[in-house]
Amino acid sequence: MITIEDIIEQQRNYDSQADQNLLIRARDFCIRSHHGQKSPEGLDYLQHSLEVAAILARLKVDETTLVVGILHDTLTSGRVSRDELSTEFGQEILDLIEVGKKISSIQYRQSDQQQVESFRKMFVAMARDLRVILVYLADRLSDMRHIDYRKELEQISYSHETLEIYAPLANRLGISWLKGELEDLALKVLEPDKYAALAQRITAHKEERSEYVEEVREQICKLLEKNNLQGEVTGRFKHFYSVYRKMERTGVGLDQIYDLTAFRVLVNSVRECYEVLGLVHATWKPIPGRFKDYIAMPKTNMYQSLHTTVIGPFGKRMEVQIRTREMHRIAEEGIAAHWKYKEGGAVAVTGRDDKRFNWLRQVLEWQRDMSTEWSASDTSFIDLFPEEVYVFTPNGDVKELPQGACPIDFAYAIHTDVGQQCVGARINGKLCPLKTVLKNGDIVEVLTSAHQTPSKDWLSFVKTPKARNKIRHWVKAEQRDRSIEIGRELLEKELRKHQYSMKRAMALESFSRAVNELGFKAADDVFAAIGYGKLSAGQVVSCALPKDALKQQIGKPGTLGKVLGKLSRRKSQSDILIGGIDNVMVRFANCCNPLPGEPVTGFITRGRGLTVHAKNCPQVLASEVERRIDVDWDMQRKTTRPVKIQVICSDQKGMLVGISGAIANADANICSASVHARGDRKGTNLFEIDVENLEHLNRVIRGIKKVKGVIRVERIRN
Repeated sequence: MITIEDIIEQQRNYDSQADQNLLIRARDFCIRSHHGQKSPEGLDYLQHSLEVAAILARLKVDETTLVVGILHDTLTSGRVSRDELSTEFGQEILDLIEVGKKISSIQYRQSDQQQVESFRKMFVAMARDLRVILVYLADRLSDMRHIDYRKELEQISYSHETLEIYAPLANRLGISWLKGELEDLALKVLEPDKYAALAQRITAHKEERSEYVEEVREQICKLLEKNNLQGEVTGRFKHFYSVYRKMERTGVGLDQIYDLTAFRVLVNSVRECYEVLGLVHATWKPIPGRFKDYIAMPKTNMYQSLHTTVIGPFGKRMEVQIRTREMHRIAEEGIAAHWKYKEGGAVAVTGRDDKRFNWLRQVLEWQRDMSTEWSASDTSFIDLFPEEVYVFTPNGDVKELPQGACPIDFAYAIHTDVGQQCVGARINGKLCPLKTVLKNGDIVEVLTSAHQTPSKDWLSFVKTPKARNKIRHWVKAEQRDRSIEIGRELLEKELRKHQYSMKRAMALESFSRAVNELGFKAADDVFAAIGYGKLSAGQVVSCALPKDALKQQIGKPGTLGKVLGKLSRRKSQSDILIGGIDNVMVRFANCCNPLPGEPVTGFITRGRGLTVHAKNCPQVLASEVERRIDVDWDMQRKTTRPVKIQVICSDQKGMLVGISGAIANADANICSASVHARGDRKGTNLFEIDVENLEHLNRVIRGIKKVKGVIRVERIRN
């Protein structure tokens, strides 16, 4: 039976300043909240809570973590409220318990390796505080120690979860003893016969094995000291699960497992590594074929070490690993980190993840070496995976998404068709907008409709590359279909001028040849190019129809020829040249109001002549390509064009005089003016002036900007 006094005594060994009254209050609160409640083995529930605290005390945690360990299940009992807990122990302890409660409510479902890795990450990401992870590792170890009292199916489920989630987390945190005990307890449930066989064959009791390891460790230390070598020696005996895994992985029997007992020697240089190797071989008989030199020939993952197996004291086989401290640092913290290759490597772990788990190990070391209280504001609060969010499908599968992801990202992560037909989502049972940002632990259900299609607006808030690419692909395909339709209509129209139907033209051998000559693979590609404006219908016709069919049109004015013919017979004072023809009646577009000197293009309108637009005018860019015509300014003509400018200035005396004077000094005429005083001590002035060309307008604007009090001058296009 564990008592609160036992835990207080453990804590005093590493923190003499701890508040023992706080632990006693936590014990009393736990008794009240779990009154009458029994653990699976029939003991008062308090015993489970105190066992969790005792495990945590072995990890040398702070008193806050010990209190959370004692109280971790109080909110689930239903006998105390959040307010009571907060009033008694403070908001920090309440927050830690609530985070743990949320994690424990998630139903783990055994799945593939990628799902398991995502679940581990989600566990850490949701915990955020290292102390929550430690509490739930301790809670799991306590549960596994008493797993025999649970139902058989629950034992199996619990053990799978322990092996796949909790033991690897303990390993990544560097808590090897906890990891080993969790694995052995899980193996005992999942493979009882194999566990019993191993236990029977490995005859030495745990205490005897520990004594053996310590005795050999001391012998190696004396061997180093005798030869004036400084080194650090550690030893351990393999756990049952570790032996089982090696036998399963290699297909060998227990007699061929040569590292049941292993020792590691850390020295200062490569020379000393080989010197220690010679001493070990001279002291104990090496087993032939069991020496590996990973220093001279490092593994591809940069791992370096000397491995040898010898017949040690009392005739027992033992493995000795010898490396420098730098090699050990690379093995522990680099790409060959122990926790990665021991877990099998089935799931790729990024360097970024590696750094985060290494940081966790450092935090744990700081915790063990602490001389003052472990402050939550210093090292305990973590955000290991700030770029990811982990959410569940209704069936319990974990999906890893980038931070800021929404239900549409989730839908595409399930399947492309689900994403394409997504019309809504339920998050934790509630209908939510598709823009809703998902949080760790959310359960997301996607609502679909066979009539739904992706929206281009989705691109503004989706986060995953898959969702973005699929939406873009669909939008592009939709635009292509529309462009093919438009291009086909334009080409049909052009063919009718030559008395050809589309069906008749496409049956011609010259049409197929034209498709290839124009660089396309199929007729639809040609139609799309016409629809996109990359190719004109006239170009296609000139390549696709027989020459004699085109000759019949020579001398016969087409639509453009007729229009230009009519226009050329009219007198105009325009300063626009069309294909070298002057005196053409034209009009200037009000949407862009082009000025001489600006790049322009002409557009043949139906019944209203030629309209001149600025080349970058959105309206003309959206128009039919075959109705556009190249035009240019006749810069020999000296005419003026009206243009509107807006002047924002301070609301003060003399501003209008100064602005109008600047316009006059630039040789421009004011056609009209509108002056408005705003409520923010500023004025808005709209002028219509006559200028000769773009350079003249720029000169006027520069002059106005020099007037004191002028804030901004801009051209108004319409």
